[in-house]
Amino acid sequence: MAGKEPPNYLRVVDDLRKRILSGELAPGDKLPTEKELQQRWGFSTTIVKHALTLLRGEGLIEGRRGSGNYVRDRTQLVRRAHSRDLRKRIGSTSPFARDSEAAGRRPSWEAHSEKIPATQHTAERLGIQPDEPVMFTRYRYLADGVPIQLAYSYEPLAITGGTQVEYPEQGPVIGVVARMDFIGVAIDRFVEEVTTRPAMPEEAEALGLDRRGGMWVIAVARTYYAGQTAVETADIVFPGDRYRLVYEVPVDPWSPPDEPDMP
Repeated sequence: MAGKEPPNYLRVVDDLRKRILSGELAPGDKLPTEKELQQRWGFSTTIVKHALTLLRGEGLIEGRRGSGNYVRDRTQLVRRAHSRDLRKRIGSTSPFARDSEAAGRRPSWEAHSEKIPATQHTAERLGIQPDEPVMFTRYRYLADGVPIQLAYSYEPLAITGGTQVEYPEQGPVIGVVARMDFIGVAIDRFVEEVTTRPAMPEEAEALGLDRRGGMWVIAVARTYYAGQTAVETADIVFPGDRYRLVYEVPVDPWSPPDEPDMP
């Protein structure tokens, strides 16, 4: 007995998905209009709209207001978290710039820094008292002009205040590790906690997420340490379909087991 045919909306989804994944429809190509899809399949507007919503949720297409639906560029940047900040001095590039260039993308970013009192939550992460002054920097990173990452960084001004690296984007070196090295603060580790969650409305807007598709993001809470002192903490937000996180974790070297004592 032949199996039942899939629902009509899945027939549309399967057809378009195959054409996209095979390369028949390439990144940037415009999909047939809703009316053209209706005429091709003989299905209702509701079915076609549902199929397109599912494809947006899979990250395969994106809607452009007043223009239609297009195949998304699914090239992902790779963020390698282990030893990603090289200890370079003047002329060093940021970790994000290295990630982008490795993927053949043109990096750029926007940043704004201001001095604010630490909230209770930030103070706990930095091991300082609430209301102590911190440098807060808000970043938006772009690859080939497409928003791809947000970051909210906090640094205790007790460490960086009055130094050449007080403002993260105005000093002689770039990157947390290199900047702290510059003022004689040797970072020896960082801790990251990774979760997934729905995007906040302001994050969705800043990242250009399609509200009709999936709006989940990867959220990383990262803190750098020099010994037992937290020198920077940040909340980093990635759209899951634009970034791939890679963690390289060293394992202790192997040594042969001790020989058992002979009776």
